[in-house]
Amino acid sequence: MTAIQNISKSVFVGLCRKVGTSQHVAMRRDLMDVSGMIQHQIISGECSMLSGSRREGFRLKESDMDIMIWPNNHRVIWELSQSQYYNTNRQTLILCDRSDSPPGFTLLYLLSPSVKMNYKYYISSSQYRQITCSAFPLNTSQHGPCASGMFGTTEYDYANCFVSAFWPPSASSWIDRCHSWPEPHVVDDIVKNGCHFVAIGHKLGSHEDHEWRISFSLAEQKLVYAMNHCQFLTYGLFKLFLTEIINNGVGDDDKLLCSYHMKTAVFWVIQQNIIPQWCPQNLLECFWVCFKLILKWVYEGICPNFFIPDNNMFLSKIHGDKQHQLFIRLYRLYEKGLAFLLHSPSIKSDIEEVLQNPRLIICTDEQSLTSEAEFDVCLFKEIHDRDTLHSLNLQNFITCLHSIEQMIGAYIGSPFPTQYSILMLQKLTASVLQNLAFKLHIKTCTQKNKLRYNADKISIHMLKLASKFGFISDMMYIAMYYYKKLRYMEALSVIKIMKIKLAQPYVMCRNLGVEMYTDAIGGQSWPTKMRHAFAWDINLYSKIHYISELIPEQWSSLQKKLQFLAIPPFILLHMLEILCYRHVDTERVQIALHELQTLVHYDHSYILDIRLRDISWQILGICQQVTGNLQAALYSYRQSLRQEHYSNINTATIIRIIILLYRLYFSQLLFVNLFI
Repeated sequence: MTAIQNISKSVFVGLCRKVGTSQHVAMRRDLMDVSGMIQHQIISGECSMLSGSRREGFRLKESDMDIMIWPNNHRVIWELSQSQYYNTNRQTLILCDRSDSPPGFTLLYLLSPSVKMNYKYYISSSQYRQITCSAFPLNTSQHGPCASGMFGTTEYDYANCFVSAFWPPSASSWIDRCHSWPEPHVVDDIVKNGCHFVAIGHKLGSHEDHEWRISFSLAEQKLVYAMNHCQFLTYGLFKLFLTEIINNGVGDDDKLLCSYHMKTAVFWVIQQNIIPQWCPQNLLECFWVCFKLILKWVYEGICPNFFIPDNNMFLSKIHGDKQHQLFIRLYRLYEKGLAFLLHSPSIKSDIEEVLQNPRLIICTDEQSLTSEAEFDVCLFKEIHDRDTLHSLNLQNFITCLHSIEQMIGAYIGSPFPTQYSILMLQKLTASVLQNLAFKLHIKTCTQKNKLRYNADKISIHMLKLASKFGFISDMMYIAMYYYKKLRYMEALSVIKIMKIKLAQPYVMCRNLGVEMYTDAIGGQSWPTKMRHAFAWDINLYSKIHYISELIPEQWSSLQKKLQFLAIPPFILLHMLEILCYRHVDTERVQIALHELQTLVHYDHSYILDIRLRDISWQILGICQQVTGNLQAALYSYRQSLRQEHYSNINTATIIRIIILLYRLYFSQLLFVNLFI
């Protein structure tokens, strides 16, 4: 085996650890498929699709999330004869007009029986884009056809678009090219799912404000799924190469190459069958072939779209002096050979390890690259992250339960579902039952006694059932419900059980429990591990009132268009304990408050997520305020404002500070008046 092959194997192993093994990637995709299908079922009036790096299976720091949304009562057709497949009383048809647009772009105009064919109502892409951006938070900016922003540390792009069930005629040549890759069933699946249209025109087109770009996001997602793991890691290596070498230290306006160009190059190289075998020992050779193709494209100033080659994706951005400067930079890297990868911090150590020990034997068996505990943490964190529902009301929850039931029924006896899919459905069921219980309480709180009593029994039953499906931390919803119903002793009983469970040394919560996890619970089923060994942040949906003390914070996050408020489980546990003891045992309040204060002041990200420091300080301030320590509460609120505004509760914090200062001022004024 040559030295370069051994280095390739080392880089393969390093990428598996950074990007994920094939098992990690398959798990992420399965979980996103399930949560996406459920979300698709409960949103009325529109459809949605997740795309982007995270949808493809990446979890790199720079991995983004793209959400495409389109109305389900509008359909785009390429020619009038396709209108026969639709009921025009129920669906509005939009016809493409490609006669005066560059390749890959089109004009769209509405078809209506009342509109004469010689008078076209073109849909303005620029106005549609403005509407998209105005519907999202104030910190959202326009990025191409999308409303772009940050949710925590993840970048997201929202794009309102239209969909066509028909494959574009201009992309028909792609079907004829698919001899060796992808396989015929993948090609058929891609073609039958059509394409989308996003609101952005060609900068050099004559109708930029009205043109729409043909989007193949769904097709590209299926192509990435069709890659083997070495091909996927090559794509991942290009992402790191782009971020850490090409665009390192470069301003946003000067970043000419993007991840989409890299993905396109990998697609072309795979399909043209230039590399006979994509395997770990050939990884760097695969990368080098793709890199030379990108270098050729930059030299020629032509980057052919994978589906519509006539669409030159460099045309409006990479030309003239910029093209020349970019080519010089890339050619200098080319002259260095693969040694330029030593400038990538992510893989530098993997290369140096072999260079320092040329006889090193590298094992590329993926099963040996990750431990049981490490994979389980990734799995359950992914489940927690995917466990979010939108557009919530009582009917949505019921619809969601029906959808889960249908999916489980379809999975029974089917060879297709994975254990990951079943786990995701299990956790979604728990979340639906929990939030349905609180929704039912709100719905019936003003009804007659008998109806309220029956609803209360049903709610408690749903919460207890949900606790058998979810994580340890899901018991928190039972305690919150009991507190909301003024049943303080029962809430404290649940809290006591939770404290015992969370105190077990094998429990995974942030950085805790890894050492003893395998010995205590290793080898057991994933449902068992989920119930007994994992605790994650509690997501309180902004439109559901769980406990009155947190309503201002939920309202504040809702104003920033956030769907839920995330709270560390230990913080919420101590808060509920303090609130309950206020009513039943005032001596224990100070002990519980001291425990909470110690946790917030001295935890160094062992239990608390550093991103949730703002809500942690806020809750400490609330508890100090309700127990009468106003000066300490004021300090905690100010500390909350100094943290990263991940939870977007700063409006609630400022209001609480103003009210607290008002109370302190008048209490001091009253004290002074007593001695006058």
